[in-house]
Amino acid sequence: MIVNTLSRIFLHSDNGQDVRLADPGADFSTVAVLNFYANTYPILTTAKITGPEIKEDEVQYRFETTMGTKG
Repeated sequence: MIVNTLSRIFLHSDNGQDVRLADPGADFSTVAVLNFYANTYPILTTAKITGPEIKEDEVQYRFETTMGTKG
């Protein structure tokens, strides 16, 4: 039996484009990763985390924010 560890990837949408954010460390929780990237992307301070979703041999988490949308 072969066991493969899937890498985590974090996505957030910026101007309609998905931005792929690398995992800063396996020991970081998803909330810690969100806080880590909020320094670079201030929009993430109001984001929520959705996922995980397994796609293309990756565990994908999405940072979603309602900031800047109407309705």
